[in-house]
Amino acid sequence: MLVVDNVWKTFNAGTVNEKKALQGLNLHLKPGDFVTVIGGNGAGKSTMLNSIAGVFFADKGKITIDGVDVTKDPEYKRAKHIGRVFQDPMLGTAAGMQIEENLAVASRRGKVPGLAWSSKSSERERFRELLKELDLGLEDRLTSKVGLLSGGQRQALTLLMATMTKPKLLLLDEHTAALDPKTAAKVLDLTEKIVNRDKLTTLMITHNMRDALRCGNRLIMLHNGRIIIDVEGEEKKKLDVPDLLKMFEQASGDEFASDRALLG
Repeated sequence: MLVVDNVWKTFNAGTVNEKKALQGLNLHLKPGDFVTVIGGNGAGKSTMLNSIAGVFFADKGKITIDGVDVTKDPEYKRAKHIGRVFQDPMLGTAAGMQIEENLAVASRRGKVPGLAWSSKSSERERFRELLKELDLGLEDRLTSKVGLLSGGQRQALTLLMATMTKPKLLLLDEHTAALDPKTAAKVLDLTEKIVNRDKLTTLMITHNMRDALRCGNRLIMLHNGRIIIDVEGEEKKKLDVPDLLKMFEQASGDEFASDRALLG
C-alpha cells in the first residue's frame, strides 16, 4: 500500500545548520498494516510523515501509495489518498464552522467542489451516527461551532474526519501528545477501534513507548533518518520497554534521546 524507496531529505544544505533528516529511508507497508513509529529527538519521524504527505518534496527517492507514484505530487493532490491527524488539536478542523459543516467538507475529500458543497439534510443522520461512536455527546451539537469544543473533542472530531472516507493511508503525528492522560487514552482507544474496524493502513508516531508496543501489528524505530528496528507480530507482542531500549542501543550504539518517550 505504501512504498518509501531510498528517500533522502536534507534541510539547509551547505550551511552550518545543515541537517540530514532522512538518509536513504526505506519502508514498505502492506494493506491494513498498523505501524507505530518511535525514535529519539531529531530521528526523522515527522520529516518522514511530511515527506509522505507532500508537505515538501524529497531530495531523492520515490514514494508510492497504492501503486501510484506520488513523489512529485504536491500535498493537495496526495490528500485524496491520505487522512492525517496532527499533534495540535486546533489543526484539522475549521473553528469558525459548525460541526456538520466540517464533516460535510471531510466527506468530500478528493472530490471536485460543486454547488452542493454544504451539508444536506440527508447527510445529517449519517453524521449523527458517526458522532455517536465518539461517545462525547457531539451528535446533539451538529450546529455548534467547532471552536467551542475542548481540545479532546476537537481531536476526536479530527480523527473522525480523517477516516470517514476510509483513506488509503492514515498518518497520525503524535495525535494524543497534547491531551491530558484520560482524554489521550480515550482518543487512542477510538483510534484502534476505527483502524481495526476499517482495516486502515496506518502510520502512527508516538512519544509513548508503551503505546507503541500496545498498538498496531508492527513497530519501527528511527535513528538519524533511517529505520534501525522493525518488529511485528509475535516478536512485537513479546517486547517490553526495557527490551526496546536495549534493542535501540545495540542497533544504534547510542542511548535513547527522548525524555518524553522514557517518561511516557
